[in-house]
Amino acid sequence: MKDLQPWLKHYDAGVPPHLEYPDFTIQDFLVTQAVENSGRMALICGHKTISYAELLSSSRNFAEHLVQMGLIPGDRVGICLPNSIEFVISFFGTLMAGGVVAAMNPFYPLPEWQYQTKIASPRILIGLKNRADELFELKSKSGCEHLILVDIKTDQQFFPSVYEPVVFIPFEKWTNNPEVPVKLPLVHALSPAVLQFSGGTTGLPKAALALHCNVVANIVQFSKWLTPLQKGKEVFLTAIPLYHVYGMVIGLNVGIAMGAAIVLAPDARNLDEMLNLIQEHKVTVFPGVPSIYNAINHHPKALAGEVDLSSIKACISGSAPLLPETRIQFEKLTGGKLVEGYGLSEAPTATHCNPIQGENRNGSIGLPLPDVECRIVDLEDNSKEVAPGESGQLLIRSPQVMLGYFGSLEETSLVMKEDWLCTGDIARMDEDGYFYIVGRLKELIKVNGMQVWPAEVEEVLVRHHKISEAAVAGVPDENTGEAVKAWVVMRDHAPLDQKDVQLFCRSSLAGYKIPKEIVAVEALPRSPLGKVLRRELVKMYDEK
Repeated sequence: MKDLQPWLKHYDAGVPPHLEYPDFTIQDFLVTQAVENSGRMALICGHKTISYAELLSSSRNFAEHLVQMGLIPGDRVGICLPNSIEFVISFFGTLMAGGVVAAMNPFYPLPEWQYQTKIASPRILIGLKNRADELFELKSKSGCEHLILVDIKTDQQFFPSVYEPVVFIPFEKWTNNPEVPVKLPLVHALSPAVLQFSGGTTGLPKAALALHCNVVANIVQFSKWLTPLQKGKEVFLTAIPLYHVYGMVIGLNVGIAMGAAIVLAPDARNLDEMLNLIQEHKVTVFPGVPSIYNAINHHPKALAGEVDLSSIKACISGSAPLLPETRIQFEKLTGGKLVEGYGLSEAPTATHCNPIQGENRNGSIGLPLPDVECRIVDLEDNSKEVAPGESGQLLIRSPQVMLGYFGSLEETSLVMKEDWLCTGDIARMDEDGYFYIVGRLKELIKVNGMQVWPAEVEEVLVRHHKISEAAVAGVPDENTGEAVKAWVVMRDHAPLDQKDVQLFCRSSLAGYKIPKEIVAVEALPRSPLGKVLRRELVKMYDEK
């Protein structure tokens, strides 16, 4: 008889195949910790710290102010803040007020914000004071009623109302009890909680709407997956952006659920500061992206042993493929475990991960988490499953899958098929239940009708001794329909010899998969979470 879930045999001891999920809201994890670990440090950001009891009190008071401003259950609150204590208070305060968090990149240009607010229609915006002019314009054009501006550096914030003159209000005022008592609304597990902006599985950006129970399920799943960790004794370093669901769920809420002290890093690009934070606070858990781990591997201080990284126990890598050499070198450097996982905004956030203590397979996104059902189906027929080892579209059914795309039943119907989420990712599963991402359905290249996945070509290119990074995409070709084009970053600024690289590829790739054109670039365009933006490379090609 066919084993429908072979991955269960490879779970770490202590990880059950099925879990019980509490009838919780996201903020209930914070409430629990404020009772059980009231004096424990919850957040550390620069010179600022806040305990669990203080975080709950501040968030609750902030919620009361939001309700006083007219927020009603289901209203969206646009939070445009970097990793900071103010972001976390805004996040929990919004949820306690019955609002829906619509977190946005605080460094986006105005047109990007306008696109997102057109989707979310937030009633209240919260952003940085140094972006005041753009935020005022965003408020006026989006129909938003109120704008709260935060000055992170000086703890000052002002709230201009359309009915009142601009008034500067210290941040502490927002986290103190309002003058008039306010009753918070009832929020339950089936209440809407988070809007996560995503490229989606069908193209144009959209907003995935998750209920409290969806996010709670993933918090519970991942808390159980992290078997070596102890409640109330861990220190998380959260450098991945909280405005992204990866940072919001794994970097913040899993840490809250475990009673961890969470060190917030506003700028992951500042590697010196990151290394100092790991050493100073004895960080034990460090979720991130491959580019961060790779940069630490090559940092002079780390290589010289000038910084102590031995406190690290577990690191979860996501958002981009983790190269085996990056993992191996990082584990040697720290003594901790670095495992690759997988998730998406439509199932906030993780659905797969390699075991923390068990076998960590190179190139694999690992095993489905408890209660995550998976199918790999034929690219032309979703009803037909492919055999182990064969590639097809990954479908997921699990308690963390979104309710749907906000305000778009049509887009939702394209990806939700009888409770199964069509991820748009092409994957394969081996005989033991380990999964591997082959590519994105919309990034498939067809050369004379033959399929080429960018990831398989990129994997070969980075094996060349002179190439450190590579990205591949399809470009129009009058003879073959599409051609494979590669952009590469050369090691130590070595000159590119295209013919040499093509010859190198020939030993591993079929002829039609070998890049027809290879271009050397200084750096590959990436998203804030480290994903290579192939569309930007193709755009550059089109513009030329």
